[in-house]
Amino acid sequence: MTEIRTVCVYCGSGPGTNPSFIESAKTLGKSLADNGVRLVYGGGSIGMMGAVAKSVLDHGGDVTGIIPDFLVKKEVMMPLKDLIVTPDMHERKRLMFEHSDAFVALPGGVGTLEELVEQLTWKQLGRHAKPVLMANIDGFWEPLFSLLAHMRETEFIRPGFQIELLKADRAEDILPRLREAAARVAKEETQMAPEIAKRL
Repeated sequence: MTEIRTVCVYCGSGPGTNPSFIESAKTLGKSLADNGVRLVYGGGSIGMMGAVAKSVLDHGGDVTGIIPDFLVKKEVMMPLKDLIVTPDMHERKRLMFEHSDAFVALPGGVGTLEELVEQLTWKQLGRHAKPVLMANIDGFWEPLFSLLAHMRETEFIRPGFQIELLKADRAEDILPRLREAAARVAKEETQMAPEIAKRL
């Protein structure tokens, strides 16, 4: 069985238009802190990113921020004890993968979508078996679920290449769902060999 000790959260650097989005980020942050699970995230202090990180810290939890140098000012880098500044996005994403036992996509924009889809792609190709969950707050990810269903119907996601799509409609359900999924996976299956990580 695999223990969830660190969770990588992908989310927007803006707050979005729905107050439920920020509230979900705060609720998730408290849940992580209360359960002794370290947050790994993009290192910013604004929007959804800032809300989840501040919530973890406010409730006595631990946070690792990983940010590329060109976003230090744009995303208003949070002054953290555990902060990694990378030279580019590729290094940022590689380190986020290596530091994390599971991945959560809260509402966000193109960057959030890109990071989520990358983890789903690696999972589909058998490069890792870490849980990947979409926090479907107020139905935010429904258009993506519809697109993935369309891909299956048109056989671009073929039999044998199906992936487990984890979903939670409430922030309170995220960590329990991740733990349930992780318990079904042998520990060695969650690891990506360093040489593979460098190629992806």
